[in-house]
Amino acid sequence: MPSAIEVRKVPIHSVSDASELTALIDEGVISADRVIAVIGKTEGNGGVNDYTRILADRAFREALVDKGADPEAVKEIPIVWSGGTDGVISPHATIFATVPDEDVVPSDEPRLTVGFAMSEPLLPEEIGRRGMISKVAAAVKVAMERAGITDTADVHYVQTKTPLLTIDTIQDAKSRGHDVFTEDTLTSMDVSNGGTALGIAVALGEIEMPDDADVLRDRSLYSAVASCSSGVELDRAQVVVVGNARGVGGRYRIGHGVMTDALDADGIWDAIRSAGLDLPERPRTSDLDGRLVNVFLKCEASQDGHVRGRRNAMLDDSDVHWHRQIKAAVGGVTAAVTGDPAVFVSVSAAHQGPDGGGPVAAIVDLG
Repeated sequence: MPSAIEVRKVPIHSVSDASELTALIDEGVISADRVIAVIGKTEGNGGVNDYTRILADRAFREALVDKGADPEAVKEIPIVWSGGTDGVISPHATIFATVPDEDVVPSDEPRLTVGFAMSEPLLPEEIGRRGMISKVAAAVKVAMERAGITDTADVHYVQTKTPLLTIDTIQDAKSRGHDVFTEDTLTSMDVSNGGTALGIAVALGEIEMPDDADVLRDRSLYSAVASCSSGVELDRAQVVVVGNARGVGGRYRIGHGVMTDALDADGIWDAIRSAGLDLPERPRTSDLDGRLVNVFLKCEASQDGHVRGRRNAMLDDSDVHWHRQIKAAVGGVTAAVTGDPAVFVSVSAAHQGPDGGGPVAAIVDLG
């Protein structure tokens, strides 16, 4: 049986700040050697060269080691940073740690559980193709098993980090006689995220194995629980499966919903309800009563350039990339629901939720 989970959201005060993590450890809320995953937002540009992710990663790992965690074990902790806090989104981290058996609040009801796995190395020529999809799907199944989840319906959030393409990796593929999905390194972020999402969808039985030609083209193929980020920090898929299991105990529960478009606040409320909060038909932020830990969303500019029948210029804008515009827009909608700008809103949602929308996961404290 996996361990019960403690989960806390903390602000990040600068790009290399981990002071709120160390405060949680000093206060005895969590133990450094029990941290199993971190998912957060950093304030960089969110692009290929967003090195704030590396700075934050280093700061959090060094803080755990300084507080007594084994350095070798800390290297293996999945720490997933999504760069870019456009608009009102505030830099923050959500920290997951196991709870000692003697401190667990017992419950036979579904409670939060987390599993982690790393895929086999992903070659540059596999990114956005069946090779990637198959390797990601295999890793998701391992993470599910480690989380103690046997029913895919109990998976509500799969956060991944995968490599995107760089000039160096593109040249590496060519030197071995292979081509790559795209030679545009920024576009490769969408490619990597989309291929990863399809791997999640395959693992969870949401779709059958797609063809290479379906990636970024057939937007009817998607996962309702995938949240995929990519960067230059690694060469494998880092997979964190978050769901519910009976018997693990603890105070927290996760649920999910889907935003059908960039303005669909009801999709966020649906995720919070799914996590177990009893809300009125037309809820307000005050109804959350401090019980919402965090929400995790992916967003995407609709391929037809419209939202609810109204045209927008995001996809035609040569000054500000649509990644930044849609992230800021959905971040504002999300913060209006939660009343807290420290929300995890990540862009590049190909095959993650329907076109123009995206999946939403919510973690609540049931007490």
